[in-house]
Amino acid sequence: MSEPEETAAADTADTRPSGRVAIVTGGGTGIGRACALALSEAGWQMVVCGRRRELLDEVAEQCTSEVVAVTVDVSAPEQVDALFAAATDRFGRVDLLFNNAGMGTRPVPVDELPIADWMATVGVNLTGSWLCARAAFAQMKRQRPSGGRIINNGSVSAQTPRPHSSPYTATKHAITGLTKALSLEGRDHGITVGQIDIGNAESPLTAPMATGVPQADGSIRAEPLMDVDDVARAVLYMAELPADTNVLTMTVMANGMPLVGRG
Repeated sequence: MSEPEETAAADTADTRPSGRVAIVTGGGTGIGRACALALSEAGWQMVVCGRRRELLDEVAEQCTSEVVAVTVDVSAPEQVDALFAAATDRFGRVDLLFNNAGMGTRPVPVDELPIADWMATVGVNLTGSWLCARAAFAQMKRQRPSGGRIINNGSVSAQTPRPHSSPYTATKHAITGLTKALSLEGRDHGITVGQIDIGNAESPLTAPMATGVPQADGSIRAEPLMDVDDVARAVLYMAELPADTNVLTMTVMANGMPLVGRG
């Protein structure tokens, strides 16, 4: 695979900025974009990454802090290593990883879903999150001062599945296990790990929910959506907690969506 491509929102080749530094994966659209903009507004310097160059450049241009855009496939180990090298080359350290990159599959019965779709979803949602966390641990251990924070994007599917969603649901349940294991492992190194489970944040991916999506009882019903900026505020809250405080798991969801109980 080719090496990640990099652009910067500002020309600072001769300077080494100081301050809080974040990496946001899947930062070109939806939740990742909203969180990148919120972090930038709060003064975070950032590397925003994803697969689509033009979308990343648009996000970088809208940020008010220094932001580097890097094209990355998080399921490729060598590209993840290059991503973190780009971050440390530019900013000198990494204080926050928002493990946001993810994908789903077509809502079809499990026996009709191509195996390649399963492999791709596991590659991005689970392996990609693990690879990025692995690289973050290595960097956060060796930097001075050491430590940092990782926020994994889980999903309400980490709690309750939707019909015909076995690859996505399985990976999001696995993210919960990953979060807990890494939270335990990070204690001795000042690395704090938490998870945010998001339900029905308005974005291009959730647009069909406004008109109708399959329910567990076989019906098709519209579901409420929430402003993606409310998710960004929640992520920013988690990101800016002091090092001795952690939100291990947070659920932020559109009020009225069919998650809590019947109807």
